[in-house]
Amino acid sequence: MRFGLALLAALACATQGRAAEMRVTLLGTGTPTPRLSSFSAATLVEAGSERLVFDLGRGATIRLFQKKIPLGTITAHFLTHLHSDHVVGLPDMWLTGWLGTPYGSRKSPMVIYGPKGTVAMTENLTKAFSEDIRIRIDDEDYPPEGVAFDAHDIEPGLVYERNGVKVTAIEVNHGEKIKPALGYVVEFDGKKVVLSGDTKPDARVEKAAEGADLLIHEVAVIDPELVKTYPAYRAIENHHTAPEDAGRIFAEAKPKLAVYSHIVFASLPPTQDVPEDRLVARTRTTYQGPLVVGHDLMSFVIADKVLAFGPGGEALQPLTGR
Repeated sequence: MRFGLALLAALACATQGRAAEMRVTLLGTGTPTPRLSSFSAATLVEAGSERLVFDLGRGATIRLFQKKIPLGTITAHFLTHLHSDHVVGLPDMWLTGWLGTPYGSRKSPMVIYGPKGTVAMTENLTKAFSEDIRIRIDDEDYPPEGVAFDAHDIEPGLVYERNGVKVTAIEVNHGEKIKPALGYVVEFDGKKVVLSGDTKPDARVEKAAEGADLLIHEVAVIDPELVKTYPAYRAIENHHTAPEDAGRIFAEAKPKLAVYSHIVFASLPPTQDVPEDRLVARTRTTYQGPLVVGHDLMSFVIADKVLAFGPGGEALQPLTGR
């Protein structure tokens, strides 16, 4: 009898331990560039019973399908800003997640938070896809509630608190004309994940990430020669964070693990893959701590320590400096 009770207690403790983990998966680490290897911005955070997706770039639904996570099971969605590469996956997530299939089956409104303009966007999407919605309700008897939006325009501050999970929005500097732009802090059971969103170097990100378990930060590496031929690259570069500046933020905030995602790069000669050696070398001029250059479907498990896994589930050893 005592053995049985002890076994039950051990199993209960193990279950509680698993429930207390946070898991973060990079669904898209890229940019507007239509690369096969890196879809545009999207990140999944799983904490307890909550499944949260941050940004809905191109291919977010495909990456969730690869992870065998039904679209209709996402608890809430958060947008950092309304640039196209962060929202083009929204109609797909919304409508495909409503389909009466194993990969969809949303039966309640799609919960979404974002900066001013988010509510208007969802209202206009509903108008744009009204005929598809009408047909599927009439022809396939899908619940109208599942294609409704529960949308919120938010300001910086606590925006979501449910089942022990807190999400706080922070304002970041993505340029004078891109306001508001947001980053997010996700907290659960004493653990903290920070997502910078798209930003120039910003002390608010550094402060929010102090002592974080995981800091996911954007970065830009653009070959100076390209700017001569394509001046638009100068404006792009000026809206993002150089590796040296990201390294300074990592060095001050001291997260347990720093991760690059939303990696803006353009190189000569052109390449499909991120120039990782150059990116890491420039970061190492200001930061020597644990670092991972993100790839789509990489994941991170936060428990007593932070573990990193490759796209295929293989354990990764974070890069360290000198």
